[in-house]
Amino acid sequence: MAKHSAAKRASEERSEREASARGRALRSVDGAAAAPGEDTAEEGALALDRLIHERMRLGIVSALAVNDSLTFNDLKQLMHTTDGNLSVHARKLEDAKYVSCTKSFEGRVPRTEYKLTTAGRRALERYLDHMEALIRATRER
Repeated sequence: MAKHSAAKRASEERSEREASARGRALRSVDGAAAAPGEDTAEEGALALDRLIHERMRLGIVSALAVNDSLTFNDLKQLMHTTDGNLSVHARKLEDAKYVSCTKSFEGRVPRTEYKLTTAGRRALERYLDHMEALIRATRER
């Protein structure tokens, strides 16, 4: 019974250490300050851009980074999403001035085209730098 108790105690201590490490990583990603003396994975890195961090918006910005422009339908197919979902996320990026939106007509068919702005490209580069810093810090542990 003593062996079982010692093993259980060791397992609980290991779980507490892992939970503490996860908490530090989450605080780092959320941009919250770590407790004094705690290491954070974001040392020297800029705060995480929560606008780009969302999966759909990161996909949109990434797709636009490697294409001069994409239409609404191109993005919808690439992202495998609905009109409404794409529209909401594209609008948030547009409001932040990360993408520009041009509406026109081809004949009688409406055409919506998106381009990544200079501010959007800089935001994506900062985001990628931050994520690379987090990955490096995680691998060094």
